[in-house]
Amino acid sequence: MHEVPPLAWLRAFEVSARHLSFTGAAQELALSQAAVSKQVKLLELKLGQRLFHRLPRSLELTKSGEAFLPKVQDAFERLAAGANEVFGPRRGNVLTIRCAVGFAVNWLAPRLPDFLAKHSGTGLRVISSVWNEENGNEDFDLEIRYGDGKWPNLQTDRLTFELLQPLCSPSLLTGVNALKSPEDLRTQTLIHVLGYKEGWALWLKAANVETGDQPATLQFDTSLMAIEVAAAGAGVVMGRSSLFQRELARGRLIAPFALQVPVNEAFHLISRDAGQNPHQATVFRQWLLESIRSPDI
Repeated sequence: MHEVPPLAWLRAFEVSARHLSFTGAAQELALSQAAVSKQVKLLELKLGQRLFHRLPRSLELTKSGEAFLPKVQDAFERLAAGANEVFGPRRGNVLTIRCAVGFAVNWLAPRLPDFLAKHSGTGLRVISSVWNEENGNEDFDLEIRYGDGKWPNLQTDRLTFELLQPLCSPSLLTGVNALKSPEDLRTQTLIHVLGYKEGWALWLKAANVETGDQPATLQFDTSLMAIEVAAAGAGVVMGRSSLFQRELARGRLIAPFALQVPVNEAFHLISRDAGQNPHQATVFRQWLLESIRSPDI
């Protein structure tokens, strides 16, 4: 398998093939005729095939050159399209939002059709995050982050007021170790989602339950995995009210106990310098604040 030749050699070949002339290619590439000829020669040596017949006043593609040319042109067209998609002028019209993955899937995704229907001219780019990465190279306009809201020098809007409540598959309400009271959690596998400061310990304290030596625990870095494992009947997950409503409505998960415990942590909208998108950022922020107070989907 051939290694990819240097792009400069490939470009020299492609331009020379269009002009059928090293001189014409040199003018387009702002190089000397000798430099273009040398790059094509190096490419031929690399590939082990002649690409041109050198005629007195022009070039003629060999059969290998004819076969290779459309492949090279297609590759350059793909590179140009990719560069335009990521860095082109349309990028400036796309509002980029970084969002905690659990909130993005369980809360934001079902509501995005409403936003798009109301603001069809606004392009969105949603980047999911698992943890609140802190670095100086953020390439997004708005962020939805979970935490206590204490982030200096950032404008924040609190989006949720979370309530903790254990959730499980309906199958755990029957059988030998059926959940009938909070004390029965001592016999269950507790599912933890990493990254939350407030969780099982807070709820168990409010329920006056000492689990002692817990038989087993499961830990996951996203609520999405925790939801699926709990729905499969492998344990009891600590639910947060903003993330589990759809699963409760579908009956995949149920709340075996009525006790709900409020927490200080919540999802927050962080507004940064919106760059080229100040209007789009304002529109999305207003829609989000209105939607978060509307009835759940």
